[in-house]
Amino acid sequence: MYDWVVLWEWIEIAARWTHVITAIAWIGSSFYFIALDLGLRKTPSLPPLAYGEEWQVHGGGFYHINKYLVAPEMMPEHLTWFKWESYATWLSGFAMLVLVYYLGAEMFLIDPSVMELAVWQAVAISLASLAFGWVAYTTLCKVFVNANQTVLMVALFGVLVGMAWFYTQVFSGRAALLHLGAFTATIMSANVFMVIMPNQRIVVADLKAGRVPDAKYGKIAKQRSTHNNYLTLPVVFLMLSNHYPLVFATEYNWIIASLVFLMGVTIRHWFNTKHARKGNPHWTWGVTVILFLIIAWLSTAPMRVAAGEASLRGEALRLARAEGFGEVVGIVQGRCSMCHAAEPGYEGVYWPPKGVVLETEAQIAHEARRIYLQAGVTHAMPPANLSYMEPEERAAIVRWFRGVGVDDPV
Repeated sequence: MYDWVVLWEWIEIAARWTHVITAIAWIGSSFYFIALDLGLRKTPSLPPLAYGEEWQVHGGGFYHINKYLVAPEMMPEHLTWFKWESYATWLSGFAMLVLVYYLGAEMFLIDPSVMELAVWQAVAISLASLAFGWVAYTTLCKVFVNANQTVLMVALFGVLVGMAWFYTQVFSGRAALLHLGAFTATIMSANVFMVIMPNQRIVVADLKAGRVPDAKYGKIAKQRSTHNNYLTLPVVFLMLSNHYPLVFATEYNWIIASLVFLMGVTIRHWFNTKHARKGNPHWTWGVTVILFLIIAWLSTAPMRVAAGEASLRGEALRLARAEGFGEVVGIVQGRCSMCHAAEPGYEGVYWPPKGVVLETEAQIAHEARRIYLQAGVTHAMPPANLSYMEPEERAAIVRWFRGVGVDDPV
């Protein structure tokens, strides 16, 4: 049994590693081509039908790149397609969704305090929401096809905010933000599979048949590529969010996720403007910092108290002597130590998560900061509240930690 558990763990590791590798490849090529496209220059020496050119230096050599807005006069002998990076990223990401959140639904996907769901119901909601994302997005693109693209992006932002709220009403906080990232990533990958690649195939087929390709196919593909460019950074943030309870396990997690999309827009706007040689919009970094500070404040806003809050770095000895420590020891041993033990007693857990053991008073005092953040300030632990930690118990943890003293060094 243990060998199978180890093997399963390595299957997850392999899937995650594959996902990271392919995501790097996809994001890298996406960012590169957007920057290349924005930096194109029109010169008198351009070949017939060419739209612009760019000279680049890398790896000890020089590259001379020409872009044809529709297509060159004849089909090139060798043509490189950029598609498998996107497909492999989505497929490996979906594999992770199945391995971690579907097969481990009771631990990571379902939170009974949010909504009582059977595993099949939670999985069905997950799958349906991903399909809905693509339908809603592509419908918006068709409705606003002739409108200012800013209007389309605002409409899409409204959908993302709505989905952020929806996910937090049905799933655990960890799963909610992860799903919002998967929702957005599905739109991005479907853009490649359903729009960009088919349009490029039409152009290639016309070229081979001796027909003049319609410029609209390239225009539509460029629109979808630009949308992907602005959605990439928020997706990366949301995929990493499950490691940080101050992001996913707080009362305002859906607002935090929504603001992250705005940060992605401001950051990419700066890069895109620079690549297009249209100036240096420093204001975007100011807005990004303001949004980040708002997010940081929202992460603990419900837990704020008057000035004089205890430091997060109180010494273990003083924490062990602080008022309420005995009560906290009982709470942690009753709600947490079945998993966080040298020999975990919870079914399916064969080693203490992240190596954290919470059996003795000394161990609990040593891990005070983690306990405070993950079970006091946020509801990250226990996962999906499987051991039914009560709000009063979380409040007791907060009182104990903050009661150490107001003069602790930060």
